[in-house]
Amino acid sequence: MVKMQNVMIKGTKDGLLLSLDDKCSYSELLEELKEKLSFHKKADVAPNSVHVRIHTGHRFLSEQQKKQVLDILSQDKSLKVQSFEADVILKEEAEQLWRESEVQMICKIIRSGQILDIKGDALLIGDVNPGGIIRATGNIFILGTLKGIAHAGYNGSEDAVICASRMKPTQLRIADVYTRAPDRDEGQFGEPECAYINDSKQIMIEKMVVLKNLRPNLNRFVEGGF
Repeated sequence: MVKMQNVMIKGTKDGLLLSLDDKCSYSELLEELKEKLSFHKKADVAPNSVHVRIHTGHRFLSEQQKKQVLDILSQDKSLKVQSFEADVILKEEAEQLWRESEVQMICKIIRSGQILDIKGDALLIGDVNPGGIIRATGNIFILGTLKGIAHAGYNGSEDAVICASRMKPTQLRIADVYTRAPDRDEGQFGEPECAYINDSKQIMIEKMVVLKNLRPNLNRFVEGGF
């Protein structure tokens, strides 16, 4: 008898993890899943509902194939499938992730009443005037003067930062945390600065060089200079 290894069942603190082999044929996978399920029902070790996560590795399951897997698992009323997980995604999803993670460069001045929305990181070559707003799901880098409102990580990312050659904002917002820049004399605006959320969930404004340690992955911008 051939040992069945295409379907691995592992208990976790949250329930069960079903790992489905991504190298065997799909029909073999379904047959073994049925066999493993029958063993599970005979063991009768889970009279209550058990949450199940299904991981398919590098195998992409169509909606019809997911339904076939669900139909098999539904024979055991105690199993409640929570999610399908895979190490692959659709081309459309990959393109969307790429768009949201890329740096978008814009050359313009954001004037009063204007709003610039960016998915991913924003590199603005120009100023943000009072009354103007720039928002990005990622980081914001401004080669110019920030005098309006900047909102980085507006999808909830607290690791996002706001950098500007001259930091004179009306308001800074990162994720759901916001602040106004401290009052300073005109002569104090010399070096490029950055804003970030510290461990106390407060927005701090410091010289750009601190990002080398706070956000090492941003060195491509920090070392390139503003």
